Amino acid sequence: MRLGIVSDVHGNIEALDIAIEQMGAVDELLCAGDACYQFRFSNEVAARLREVGARYVLGNHEEILLSPAGIRAQESARVDQELLEWTRSQPSTIQVEVGGKRLLMFHATPWQPNRDYLYPSSPELRKLAAEEADYIIYGHTHYQMARRIGRALVINPGSTGDPRDPNNDFQVSYAVLDTETDAVEIGNFSDPTRTIAKHSG
Repeated sequence: MRLGIVSDVHGNIEALDIAIEQMGAVDELLCAGDACYQFRFSNEVAARLREVGARYVLGNHEEILLSPAGIRAQESARVDQELLEWTRSQPSTIQVEVGGKRLLMFHATPWQPNRDYLYPSSPELRKLAAEEADYIIYGHTHYQMARRIGRALVINPGSTGDPRDPNNDFQVSYAVLDTETDAVEIGNFSDPTRTIAKHSG
């Protein structure tokens, strides 16, 4: 199976659509959370994820938006209530079998509190070796990574909407996992919503 992986789209439908196009034919799309940005719900991003049948876990930004503090945002006239309720129905963690292997997906960490940032250099990454999974997919840091930790191949696709990783020149990104070979391809491209100021001299 070829699994397309995105995370931290943060309402950037333009980048999400480019990522989906560039990853080519995939058997399934996975989204590791933060499709919205704080109190700004994106009808377009939610609609695309639902349209392609993505497996989608909620991140800390959905948690903020869907909380009592986000009531005004939830009731905004521009928010498609059907898409909002579809978002609300998504889990915070997914454990599923794909291609005969066990996949675990969450946004930040599988433990509580789940707001920690597991950067590629974080010592806490070693704790993932205790998880009973062949693949672990997560987001939150906006830093891409594909590394084996214990039995699991741990993948963070970086951010598909709000680039913050200097290691890929602050580009948006996505990943594609081949479950037959365990090969991971990470694709990077310039954020289509940002213009780069050019300075002369």
